Amino acid sequence: MTSTAPLPTAAAPAGDDEIDLRELGGALVRRWRLIAAGAGAGLVLAGLVTLIQKPVWEGEFQIVLAEDKHGGGLSALLGQNAALASLVGLGGASAGGDGQETEVKILESPSVLLPVFTWLKANKPAQIAADMRFKNWVKDAVEVKAEKGTAVLNVSFRDTDKALVLPATRRISQAYQEYSGRQRRRELNNLVTYLEAQIEAVKPKVQVSSRAAQDYASAQGLGVIDGLPVSGTLSVSGGATGQQPGQGSSVAIGAGQGGILEIRRTLAQQRITALELQLRQVKAAGNQLLFIASETAARTDKGSTFIALTAIEGQLAEKRSRLRPGDPLVQRLERERAALVGYINRQTIALLEGELAVSRAQFNALERPKAVIQRHRELTQKALRDEATLVELENNLAKFKLEQARETDPWDLISTPSLVDAPVSPRPARNLALGLLAGLVLGSGGALVADRRSGLVFAADELRQQLPYPLLASLEDGQPISWGTSLQLLAQGPLAGAVQVALVPAGAQPQASAVAQQLQAALQAADPAAQVLLTSDLSVAGRCSAQLLLAAPGAASRAELARLQQDLQLQGRPVAGLLLMRDAA
Repeated sequence: MTSTAPLPTAAAPAGDDEIDLRELGGALVRRWRLIAAGAGAGLVLAGLVTLIQKPVWEGEFQIVLAEDKHGGGLSALLGQNAALASLVGLGGASAGGDGQETEVKILESPSVLLPVFTWLKANKPAQIAADMRFKNWVKDAVEVKAEKGTAVLNVSFRDTDKALVLPATRRISQAYQEYSGRQRRRELNNLVTYLEAQIEAVKPKVQVSSRAAQDYASAQGLGVIDGLPVSGTLSVSGGATGQQPGQGSSVAIGAGQGGILEIRRTLAQQRITALELQLRQVKAAGNQLLFIASETAARTDKGSTFIALTAIEGQLAEKRSRLRPGDPLVQRLERERAALVGYINRQTIALLEGELAVSRAQFNALERPKAVIQRHRELTQKALRDEATLVELENNLAKFKLEQARETDPWDLISTPSLVDAPVSPRPARNLALGLLAGLVLGSGGALVADRRSGLVFAADELRQQLPYPLLASLEDGQPISWGTSLQLLAQGPLAGAVQVALVPAGAQPQASAVAQQLQAALQAADPAAQVLLTSDLSVAGRCSAQLLLAAPGAASRAELARLQQDLQLQGRPVAGLLLMRDAA
């Protein structure tokens, strides 16, 4: 048989493949029809909404916060004192760098907008006014936005009644002008009153905690900073006179000359550890190696001994250059050298042991009960905290009194209220685009649901699960030219020597005949008698020397794949592997 011979097929009903192909094509058509129907419905609905919706008009004006212009202000001060802002109930709104969040909340508050809302209801038809609620009206009609990176706020008002938009916008601007100065003065007065009350309450606590810490330190023989952390600073927010804005004063902890108790104990312990290590090293040296402790050499009188050792070293070097190692003269000089080395090392050991005893005594003298240290630490830290709190309160009081004396408005109107020429809503292009997008999403979702209900398997991973056989090759659908290399490797590898191969398609696959022909051509390159039998009859496929499965996404349902897997198990013949058709990239 040659590669041009007709491809043998098993007996099967003549119309089965055509029916399956029609069903597969019908599923694809239904899918695209659902997507197109969804897109069309979205466009129609968006068009109807655009036609029915009333035009919305907008009025607008701009304000700039005065704190940014004058380089200070209430919000800037609170921004430097976040803890104080949270204590007086202003939190992050007043403490935000430019105060923009505070101004936005004020513009949206009932104190400013309720009179405008009442006026607007009085000018609306009774049926519309009855359904109006302040919260919903503020959310839908009033918008305040901050210009990024600036202290400018954009205020806009929207309504379907064009005649009311500009008057309402002007009333919002006037209401905020009247409210802003009163609000600022009330906030400053509340802050000053609060700070004065806190200072009066904190002063007695500072005196008590400071006296307690000093008395306890004197009674236990401790310094003011003994027992505190080794280093660090206690920052005082608010700063002192002469500092830059935003800076704070600080109290150094553990930075005093001479160190604190923990530092001296640590140094003593390090000294003891070093001396113990030197002792172990010099004892291990014996009389063979000379051990020299540099810090102890100046305190010992070893000059003559070192001179003698140097002289012996010189003689020994000179003798070794002329005599044999076992010569009695060389041996005598070596014994003298070992004796001197041992003598020097013993002196070093005695000196190190003396220094070790002194260091241990110093360490023990610095010992304090843990309870004493802990109590001293608690008292001292409490005194420092109280003192820092008092300094911070006094600094803040001075700053807010200065701000109270300035009496400046927190904002300036930089554009007069105006009416936008064209309606801001509806926007036909945007509505149609959103309708189209929503329709495509809904249509795609409907298509997915329809595909799911049809039972067809489109995912390659699910195909691999339903047909758990080795994947021998992945072939691009509609690209027969690209199959050649994969099929040739398949013929030379897993199918080498197979005279008759059964190719069993899973479901309707238009490419099955082309795959079978190219596979047969690849097999006949090695054996002209080789044949590929394209069949769905497993009883016929089981008589072949090898059988392959051909699967493709969307070609078979889950029930068909399960039935095929069950029939293969009943057949009892091994399956060489799986060929998977995939969409071309």
